[in-house]
Amino acid sequence: MTYCVGLLLNEGMVMLSDTRTNAGLDNIATYRKMFTFVEEGERVIVIVTAGSLSVTQTTIARLREAIDDPDASEETSIMKAPTMLKVASIIGATLCAVRLEIDEKLATMKQGASATMLVAAQRKGGPMRLFLVYPEGNFIEATEDTPFLQIGEHKYGKPILDRVVKPATSLSDAEKAVLLSMDSTLRSNLSVGMPLDLCIIEKDALKISRMRRIEAGDEAFRAMSEGWSRALRDGFAQIKV
Repeated sequence: MTYCVGLLLNEGMVMLSDTRTNAGLDNIATYRKMFTFVEEGERVIVIVTAGSLSVTQTTIARLREAIDDPDASEETSIMKAPTMLKVASIIGATLCAVRLEIDEKLATMKQGASATMLVAAQRKGGPMRLFLVYPEGNFIEATEDTPFLQIGEHKYGKPILDRVVKPATSLSDAEKAVLLSMDSTLRSNLSVGMPLDLCIIEKDALKISRMRRIEAGDEAFRAMSEGWSRALRDGFAQIKV
């Protein structure tokens, strides 16, 4: 399993993913689940994935293949699509097609495969947009009322986002919020694991503003985690019943 989260804020977008893939207690591996597609000054697209590795890797590979196709068009390539809504549609259609193909191959074993994706994107002259793409190819979009989206093991990290994240939240506070959300998930679910990939896209920058990989021994992350634990213990001790 995995945990990925995306934030859509007034100042920009923040994306965070873990890298653990779990196919059983004796088959745990690390795979990158964050993928970037950038034409600086024109558009930036970041995709994070959760679910079957065969589905997500094949989907990303087909999206890249469509980009490199000499006959790529607005209907087939996410780097040529005229709107970010069309980008989400292309990704959704590709994900759905891949899932159906793999499901058909697994049907004889009475198994299935599924995956979901978060897509953060902006093109020149257009607004920032954040989508959650479902296995069937349909999608929903982050709004001012719900400025964050999650996939994977989301329940452990949701409470802090509900309490803290608003559209006006600064990018620095947003980074802290998603990392604490991930920290809560890491503590409660062994199917989510480090390293982590963090991406920040400033509004209208049309590029990756900052990319950070956080390894298991990262001192800054450890200090933040310990500080959050102390703050929770102190707050708990002060509550009267």
